[in-house]
Amino acid sequence: MIKDWTSGDIQKAIEQHETFALYLYTPMCGTCQVAAKMLSVVKEIRKGTAFAQTNVNYAQETVLQHQIESVPCLLLFKRGIMVKKLYAFQSVPYLNELISRHLGGNE
Repeated sequence: MIKDWTSGDIQKAIEQHETFALYLYTPMCGTCQVAAKMLSVVKEIRKGTAFAQTNVNYAQETVLQHQIESVPCLLLFKRGIMVKKLYAFQSVPYLNELISRHLGGNE
């Protein structure tokens, strides 16, 4: 299961220059439910990658700060800097390769 973060948790991780994948969703979004299942598989493959998620209904600061246009959305942060924003979650292999390319190999 991917841990839920608040806007405060997200800001703290950014300020501490952490590397992580942040999944943004809303509970009633059907596409978000499919994307969440895909990410849970990727999380199992990528044991060395930190994953978090947040419900955008309760994280308006994050939505505004990172100019989120729709959900589902995946933000990739490397050392506290957003390096990729993704809206199309094409497939598990695609997500795994994308995360590897932007955040580094699977330690």
